[in-house]
Amino acid sequence: MNLIQPPFLKPGDKIAIVASARKITMQELQPAIDTFKRWGLEVVLSKNLFGSDHQFSGTDAERAADLQSALDDDSIKAVISARGGYGTMRIVDQIDFTKFKQHPKWIIGYSDITVLHSHIHNFGIETMHATMPINFPVNAEAVETMQKLLFGEKLAYQMEKHPLNKTGVAEAQVVGGNLSLLYALTGSASSIHTKGKILFIEDLDEYLYHIDRMMLSLKRYGKLSDLAGLVVGGMTDMKDNQIPFGKTAEEIILDAVKDYNYPVCFNFPAGHVNRNLALVLGRRMKLVVGDTTSSLM
Repeated sequence: MNLIQPPFLKPGDKIAIVASARKITMQELQPAIDTFKRWGLEVVLSKNLFGSDHQFSGTDAERAADLQSALDDDSIKAVISARGGYGTMRIVDQIDFTKFKQHPKWIIGYSDITVLHSHIHNFGIETMHATMPINFPVNAEAVETMQKLLFGEKLAYQMEKHPLNKTGVAEAQVVGGNLSLLYALTGSASSIHTKGKILFIEDLDEYLYHIDRMMLSLKRYGKLSDLAGLVVGGMTDMKDNQIPFGKTAEEIILDAVKDYNYPVCFNFPAGHVNRNLALVLGRRMKLVVGDTTSSLM
């Protein structure tokens, strides 16, 4: 079953910037605002965008109100999170998605925004895993891929061989996002069904034993046994204890799925990496993991 695809953007459309997690400044947002305007979009800044409540961009109620307003405003055609950090899980249950489900629009972000990707996937609507305004100055290619997808172009991804890859072919919906959030959402209304799907995971700044614990937890919940395929993005800035865990993050992941018969692809260019290429979650794609190269298209 194909998911509902929100309408693609066109010049003159409005894109809203909200901050559902950590706080941000106008200076940090300006490069993204300038970029959106060059694309011909009208930028809408949410009411409490520059609020502050300790590390958060405003209180839970303020952040929820901003997201609700952007979802309910029919004139806004896409909603992008200013940055990640932590905080979206604190407000997701306060959001009424009734109007959004009637009139879907693109929800864009990664990292902490995995909460929204997962929650909305269960409504049968595509979302976009992509770079966020805080990251716009880092890599032009990541921003360009977002633009292409938002305006209706299709992307094909090519990856070099990785020694831990498991070869094979799969064609299915792509789901997932940040491993820590997928783990944290398990058992909740926002937890995704992974059976028969291509699962994409990435993470940042985690202890290796945490990666092992999260993968084993997903395995015990049955989230890994019936996948069509597994795609692993950046496992960035991993940490270890004084006594080494003994495996890399990639080796830990492969160990958790080694007994399953589906393709596994490492080093996908997305996640907490500079080359964070945009990816539509919920879209049916074909994964080919070969002996020399891999592709997702």
